[in-house]
Amino acid sequence: MHLTRLSLTNFRIFSRLELDFPRRVILFHGANAQGKTTILEAVSFMALFTSFSASSDRQLLNFNLPEAEPIKVGRIVGEFERGGRKNTLEVRLIQEPNGGNGSTRFRKEALLNGVNRRFSELYGQFNAVSFLPQMAKIFEGGPSDRRRYLDEILCQIEPGYSKHLLRYNQAMTRRNALLKRLGEFGGPPDQLDYWDGMLAEHGAHLMRGRISVLTQLEELARQSHEQLTQGGEILRLEYQPSFDPTRVLSGQIALPGVQRLAEASAIGTKEIETCFLIELIQHRKDDIMRGSTSSGPHRDELRFLANQVDLGDYGSRGQMRTALLSLKFAEVDLMKQRSGEWPVLLLDEVMAELDPVRRAALLGLLDKVEQAFVTTTDLEMFEPGFLAQHEVWKVQRGVVTKET
Repeated sequence: MHLTRLSLTNFRIFSRLELDFPRRVILFHGANAQGKTTILEAVSFMALFTSFSASSDRQLLNFNLPEAEPIKVGRIVGEFERGGRKNTLEVRLIQEPNGGNGSTRFRKEALLNGVNRRFSELYGQFNAVSFLPQMAKIFEGGPSDRRRYLDEILCQIEPGYSKHLLRYNQAMTRRNALLKRLGEFGGPPDQLDYWDGMLAEHGAHLMRGRISVLTQLEELARQSHEQLTQGGEILRLEYQPSFDPTRVLSGQIALPGVQRLAEASAIGTKEIETCFLIELIQHRKDDIMRGSTSSGPHRDELRFLANQVDLGDYGSRGQMRTALLSLKFAEVDLMKQRSGEWPVLLLDEVMAELDPVRRAALLGLLDKVEQAFVTTTDLEMFEPGFLAQHEVWKVQRGVVTKET
């Protein structure tokens, strides 16, 4: 898979940008705040339909758009080849009036080959793996950061996962609202039956997907990690669901968590659904008192361990960078295994944080994929042979020029 053309309109710093891409590696260089990362952000948006840096999609609209303009529209249009077929994916970011009181609303829409489609139908059409320094938050951040990391991978490679994620979140919102109402005004708890069934059904698909992808991701990442550390460390991923889906239905005491993925990999979706439904029913009283749902995939946790040391709690910066690099190698291989296509690789200012051994390993990854975009502020971080072999494009004040 590779991107052949990118067109940006009113996206971040770019009022208008048109770029035609070769199949291989492109190195974007220039000072900070010139637009290098924005190009990567736009490409990533085509895969995940969310920004890897903005807290709100509204921030993606060009800030120079006239305030008097009632409707502001930003566009990302990408032409790409996948499996020998050409496709066009367009994403529109629209800010428009909402009533007559001067307020506005923001929405986004997407078209594949000119046909308007739901976002849940578009995940996996275009795949990308991003490697940014701030992604170390999957180790240092909260559980929601790690759940988001898993969900972003699964939305690209697991058919239907994004729909189950959307419906699960919708059902949880409704169930939480009903829990608060029951807590304030009382009523029969069996009013929760419908939403419990919805949560159990869609939540089981989420948990099954996470178990499946983590089993593969751990194996692939462990191989890369052993190479990067020259056999000095063993990387392990520890899945800690909010309830134990390995629990049998014979009244046995549940384990506190699934600590080894192998123990959970044989569980079917229907078994997880049954266990989850029982869990929800058993905790209804507590949930009504809390006004929120206490169990489910929205409370899952994932930990990363190197030689049994939890990287989030005790890992050094070097260990976290190495583990992140191993995970990104694993993501690339995993997407190739699942989809049959190499994802587009996006590397943003990562060379400065790596020692020479890891830099060489990262550049070696570029030989695998069909296409990669790399940004840097310092070309001296790259060997002359690398610069001679690949295209170098300069980005300055939103203008992109090819260099020889």
